[in-house]
Amino acid sequence: MAPRKPPETKKTLEVPKCPKGKRSRSPQELEQEAKKLFVKGPGSSRRYDSGCLWAGLANLQVLSPYTSIVRALHQHKLGKAAWPMLQQSLQQSFLHSLASYRIFHKAAPFDRRATSLAWHPTHPSTLAVGSKGGDILLWNFNTKDKPTFIKGIGAGGSITGLKFNPLNTNQFFTSSMEGTTRLQDFKGNTLRVFTSSGTCNLWFCSLDVSAGSRVVVTGDNAGQVVLLNMDGKELWNLRLHKKKVTHVALNPCCDWLLATASVDQTVKIWDLRQVRGKSSFLSSLPHRHPVNAACFSPDGARLLTTDQNSEIRVYSASQWDCPLGLISHPHRHFQHLTPIKATWHPRYNLIVVGRYPDPNFKSCTPHELRTIDVFDGSSGNMMCQLYDPEYSGIISLNEFNPVGDTLASVMGYHILIWSQEEAGLRKRETI
Repeated sequence: MAPRKPPETKKTLEVPKCPKGKRSRSPQELEQEAKKLFVKGPGSSRRYDSGCLWAGLANLQVLSPYTSIVRALHQHKLGKAAWPMLQQSLQQSFLHSLASYRIFHKAAPFDRRATSLAWHPTHPSTLAVGSKGGDILLWNFNTKDKPTFIKGIGAGGSITGLKFNPLNTNQFFTSSMEGTTRLQDFKGNTLRVFTSSGTCNLWFCSLDVSAGSRVVVTGDNAGQVVLLNMDGKELWNLRLHKKKVTHVALNPCCDWLLATASVDQTVKIWDLRQVRGKSSFLSSLPHRHPVNAACFSPDGARLLTTDQNSEIRVYSASQWDCPLGLISHPHRHFQHLTPIKATWHPRYNLIVVGRYPDPNFKSCTPHELRTIDVFDGSSGNMMCQLYDPEYSGIISLNEFNPVGDTLASVMGYHILIWSQEEAGLRKRETI
């Protein structure tokens, strides 16, 4: 007998609690519990003592006809299911698994807030985190080995960008308020300085690296963008924005395509081969507020932008001038908070972003929780919210590892590692 399809509903499903320490339940059980609890969805005023919030089944506006991944794979093998439908079924299964995500590892190694985060490209349990004081933690949380801690200069040394070297993953690039962009090893040795301002009035705010083109790109607080090759030779240094360049991103599939975000309220798309000055952009995407980030999707076909107030946008490579979707979401800017940046899931069309409740936001309710929100990248619908009452602060940075099964978050001084309950059978670990 074919599996029973869950009933469709247009009403937003209320959010059930996910008690800690219990077995993982089926989607049908979760749906029945949600109906019984009748708790409000995202933005609820109710306080929770659970490890996560789940806004799952009914928020999936287009339900896959396959309730079983095995069945979906079988149908695809027989040629009866298209690849997008199979992907949708896999994504649904992943969303159901988020109900059992908990914090299993945590660290608070810095004396100032964490400011940047990067996963190791080949070790799914290893990440690097930088702080406002210039400290860097290299942490493999699946081993009992002591993490590597690289001491920074303190005040004025904030790590603004962090990337592992794709050509040698025992090295990493950093940009900082110290006024440099450099390559370092795991012992903290500086292997090469790519840019150095020589003054405390000019610093570098972002960086990205391409293995294919073998280039490093970095942006500063004056609107300049610098392109260099891996040997440190400067290819060009141009003022492309009127104000600080908050984010630079190379397209993962077309690494000659560059996106830059700025507090001048624009995101610009560039062809690295044809940059001649500030007017040589391919597209300029105006925003209503300064922009914190612009990230290409893993397939390079879409661009995700996060402003400094309440808007997340998704653009398509087929039509840069017009966003595919606008997501209203509170994540306002605050001087003493690491800027909130939305990111893509590495395998699914999902957007992950921290919530900073705003009383002036249209849907704000009393006692709104500071959750991690997961949106569908196509519909813009809220799919899931993660929350742990022990760590109820504002979570600025969230990024899934390359495998897509573990989430790292930055909340003030804290680094939090979320994983599925079955995958983290050990007790919570703290360093």
